[in-house]
Amino acid sequence: MTDGSSSHVLHVDLSAGAVRREPLPERWLAEYVGGKGLGARYLYDRLDPGTDPLGTDNYLLFMLGPLSGLLPGEPQFAAITRSPLTGTFLDSYSGGNFASSLVGALDGALGVAVTGAADEPKVLEIEGGEATLSAADELWGRDVVETCDALDGAVACVGPAGENRVRYATIASDGGDHHAGRGGAGAVMGAKGLKAVVARGAVPQPNPEVAALQSTYERRFRETDVGRWHAASATLETVDFADEVGVLSTRGWQEGSFDGADRIGIDAVREAAHDRERGEESEIPGGFRVDTPTGESVPRGATPMSLGAGLGIDDFDAVAALGQTCDRLGLDVISAGNAVAWTVRAAETGLVDPADDLGLETALDFGDERAARRLIESIARRGSELSDVLADGVDAAADRLGGTELVPTIKSMELPAYDPRGAPTMALAYATSDRGACHRRSLPAETEVFEGDSWDDTDRVRLVIREQTISAVLWSLVADDFAGAVLEDDLGAEWLAAVDSPAPSDPAELLRVGERAWTLTRLFNVREGFDAADETLPSVFERPLSGGPAAGEAIDTDWFDGLRRRYYAARGWNEEGIPTRELLDRLNLSDVVDDDTPVARGSIARPSD
Repeated sequence: MTDGSSSHVLHVDLSAGAVRREPLPERWLAEYVGGKGLGARYLYDRLDPGTDPLGTDNYLLFMLGPLSGLLPGEPQFAAITRSPLTGTFLDSYSGGNFASSLVGALDGALGVAVTGAADEPKVLEIEGGEATLSAADELWGRDVVETCDALDGAVACVGPAGENRVRYATIASDGGDHHAGRGGAGAVMGAKGLKAVVARGAVPQPNPEVAALQSTYERRFRETDVGRWHAASATLETVDFADEVGVLSTRGWQEGSFDGADRIGIDAVREAAHDRERGEESEIPGGFRVDTPTGESVPRGATPMSLGAGLGIDDFDAVAALGQTCDRLGLDVISAGNAVAWTVRAAETGLVDPADDLGLETALDFGDERAARRLIESIARRGSELSDVLADGVDAAADRLGGTELVPTIKSMELPAYDPRGAPTMALAYATSDRGACHRRSLPAETEVFEGDSWDDTDRVRLVIREQTISAVLWSLVADDFAGAVLEDDLGAEWLAAVDSPAPSDPAELLRVGERAWTLTRLFNVREGFDAADETLPSVFERPLSGGPAAGEAIDTDWFDGLRRRYYAARGWNEEGIPTRELLDRLNLSDVVDDDTPVARGSIARPSD
């Protein structure tokens, strides 16, 4: 973006086949900035309570921020909608060439708001600040790689999983190298009959002040611990870390350490990789490129964790092939891995017979990459009775078939592979995440395993709130998930001043923007009926962990309930997790909240430090 004056989105009504410019109120730009914050304000304003996530009235937003294309690292976009997996507010982020091209293609707009549903499959093409719709009949049924190859420009699309409304389908871009992964934004896109979005544009050249900031901040990032870690291993070292400290979910959440971790960890990745991914607008390297039988893949940390250790598969080539299968089909690897793990465990207890359902020659078991791939492919196409149930998520399968105690979910979202029994503050981060179980809003496991012995519950609550609030600020800027760490000192204030944005350029006020965005997503969720009852822990974590440095550890639910109440009080919410009128007044949200949204009366006695 050339400056911070963007004041509209492109509004696309697929039912009517119409595109128009929709102005955004100046107050929204100042108080919500862009990305997560602005998307939350837009979605809260546009959706009625109870809107079907896969219905015509739901919105799917492709959002940017006032600094998109300028910040260090890969440009990002935010996919924002009501999740078909959880029913909550959903924001999911993806980087790469599509995000970069979208900045130039929108020519100053802050995003695209898609509603309605097309009678026939469509492609949305964006260039020069305008958007047009064209037929996509010949693309329907093609996988992600085939779809991107067939279109001219930078592409974000859905694969068969999105077309078939699998509730954890992704929006894939750059031939499947990148995904807006968690929560099922791809299912919303598929339900709307939108096969792909094509962006044609280049990021405008920055002014001299911003160019100087780019050089300074990229150098700072490379010199930080996060920057050095990212350059050395990106996210793929997380499997080694999680295994070493005993928080690596293994064989369907039965163990906390994997005896094959070294065969799927960073050393194995480096040996298999032939290149590092590099974005068009950044010198900071991205993921490792590896070859698989079905094409080149860029696995992320979740791939060896959820599809490797989680499924007991210790061969990196096999794990990468499974990841590429998910990528081409447009499936979230975390949810897909958990779905397979649940099926193995359910088969062991006699709840399901996947071998018969899928026509397997042998029983589905941990360590069997071929059978896992067969199940994943069937899920993406809803190809069998069992796969059809699994396509709606582990919660849906357990509700229908039994086995609720086998694989954990929170708000119906399957958990990433960091087991909170070895890092209990993760339980609070998972439970209070606004989109369902998520490690990106807050990841206390990175420090708790080293420093947690000196923490008390106040420390735990303070850390989770701080990380959630800062992430809400950075995702309102739509900053790179890792390079954005270099912005944490002033939260992008220096950059916002340099582009003359209506967003605040004061760090304290930007922290308030993050708190406001987090509170608004909470209001969205409580309007949909979510409260403290949805933030209890799965029974899995009451059982002692087996194997690894955290063996024997479990989470005491009474302790956790007290920790969660302490978190609510520190947030300014009541014991049911509902924000108070006092908090809304402080955040200028009192005139935003509607009559359908519960609001707690009075004030909350905050716990003492």
